[in-house]
Amino acid sequence: MQQLADHKQTMQTAWATGDYDAMIRKEGLYAVGARLADTVEVGPGQRVLDVACGTGNTAIPAAQAGGQVTGLDLTPELLQVARRRADEAGVEVALQEGDAEQLPFGEGSFDVVVSSFGCEFAPRHEVIADELTRVLRPGGRLGLVTWTPEGAMGDFFRTAAPHMPPQPAFVDPPLAMGQEDYVRQLFEGTGVTLRFTRDSWDIGHESVEAAVECYTTLFGPFVAARQLAEAEGRWPAFRDDLTAMFERLDTTEGPAVEFPAEYLVTLGTKEQR
Repeated sequence: MQQLADHKQTMQTAWATGDYDAMIRKEGLYAVGARLADTVEVGPGQRVLDVACGTGNTAIPAAQAGGQVTGLDLTPELLQVARRRADEAGVEVALQEGDAEQLPFGEGSFDVVVSSFGCEFAPRHEVIADELTRVLRPGGRLGLVTWTPEGAMGDFFRTAAPHMPPQPAFVDPPLAMGQEDYVRQLFEGTGVTLRFTRDSWDIGHESVEAAVECYTTLFGPFVAARQLAEAEGRWPAFRDDLTAMFERLDTTEGPAVEFPAEYLVTLGTKEQR
């Protein structure tokens, strides 16, 4: 379907914009990837796949735990950063460009399959669930972290949505994968037994203005949205909506802004045959 291919190309371009690594470092979110690698108990010699791995959020800590790790992402610019970070960490990660909806691996290729704030942004979630399950061996473990619609990041994406290009009808909402019932439906019939927990990470910035600037100059999809808004004279309204949102979310006194960003942890085990 040409529309689907065009959408993926648009998303690839958007994620390549800005500086995702700088944003993640600023907010400390690499720690969530390390949490996930620990939670799924990656061990020496285990074959691990990090889907939509970005800049190595979970792939690198999984390799540090001794896993034989492959990271796959649609955006080559993010993979370049992941390679640099893996080198800095002194670990080997097999990184390759690829589509999470068409994983280039055989059935049952991995002991552990993970994704940290990644696969939820793929357009078709049922396809993703089937692919994650297909490449997982019987008895293998699944681990996903996804933003919840009820949390601060849900508010963040909803606030930005009116200022971004409309999504095609075939694109599933990313925040849907932060709901337990929805994820259960996705994996129904796949042979994966699921369990869920919720956790959060405190995100902080020096000020509300700094938070707005961070996301609209570093986070690729929002950088692209800002560029379009500026070209069309809509940037002041976009900026004002983000400013009001951060002021609403802020849990601190004074100029700094801080808020807990809730995410869903989905853990699964594929049934033995």
